[in-house]
Amino acid sequence: KENKKRKRTEEVEKVSEDQGSSVIQEPPVKAKKPRKKELSKAEKKLANRESALEQADEEEEQKLFQSKAKQKKGASHAITKSVVNSDTGTTVKQQQKKKVADETVNRRTVFVGNLPVNCTVQVLKSLFKGYGQIKSIRFRSLVPAEDTLSKKLAAIKHKVHPNAKFVNAYVVFKEECDAIKALNENGTEIASGFHIRVDIASKNSSHDNKRSVFLGNLSYDISDDAVREHFSVCGGVVAVRIVRDRKTGLGKGFGYVLFENTDAVHLALKLNDSLLMGRKVRVKRCGEKWKAPQKSPNRSRAPKDSVDATLKNKRCSNDSFVGEKANPLKKSTKPKRLKTVPRNKAGKND
Repeated sequence: KENKKRKRTEEVEKVSEDQGSSVIQEPPVKAKKPRKKELSKAEKKLANRESALEQADEEEEQKLFQSKAKQKKGASHAITKSVVNSDTGTTVKQQQKKKVADETVNRRTVFVGNLPVNCTVQVLKSLFKGYGQIKSIRFRSLVPAEDTLSKKLAAIKHKVHPNAKFVNAYVVFKEECDAIKALNENGTEIASGFHIRVDIASKNSSHDNKRSVFLGNLSYDISDDAVREHFSVCGGVVAVRIVRDRKTGLGKGFGYVLFENTDAVHLALKLNDSLLMGRKVRVKRCGEKWKAPQKSPNRSRAPKDSVDATLKNKRCSNDSFVGEKANPLKKSTKPKRLKTVPRNKAGKND
């Protein structure tokens, strides 16, 4: 039995070895490559269209990306624009420094108003040189004789409009304390009928409204000295300012008067509607709004809504009757008969 089993196992092993050798000896089968199909004309057109569309999509994506990048650059450029002024090319800090520098120069500058047209630089230098060193003098508010001339050229050539009677000037001192000392010349008569107005050119210079009055309905060709003479009866006049047009030099119809004390203001208010060069001058305190006079100040007109409401209340309530009550007539007990008109008569009357 054991011999039979050994023979069977040997046979089985031989069979398995023969199968393994047969598998190894067989060559590997090569995979067949798919043949390329030739595309037709329609398929080629479709392929070309698809490739063109893909390229267009890629170009659009690139454009979107570039536009977003430009937007970011524009936003950053806008931020830099807010910091840098496009006109002057200076930053905000530089502008602030320039403002501070200008303000310091203005504190050293004196405004001189109501000067005669024939006033020269030498006259102003001789007037203000005693207060300190003068750096520059420039004239302003000149009205050229011709429209083609600029104000600067008209000042150099002395070609001023014949109707112009006065000019203004700025005197720049080296020190601020010298400019403050020069304010003592305010109100001095530099020529016959020309009392100059001297003030610091700084914007921060305070104006006392309590000692000032506002003037309205002034003549356009009025002079500062005419206003000074008119209000000099009220008290000491510190300065007169007539608001004028820069191009023509004519007044705009209103101005201001600054007094030495507040008592003069009370007296000046009494000159309201007084005649000055043929016009009634309006005088009021500075800061007050002008109220036009009413036609009937005694009778105040009520609003329409309130009038309608009062009429409705009068109609509704019995106790709101105004006026004399009428005595009711006595009713007669006899019934009234209607008058009958004959048909013939009625027809004739018609």
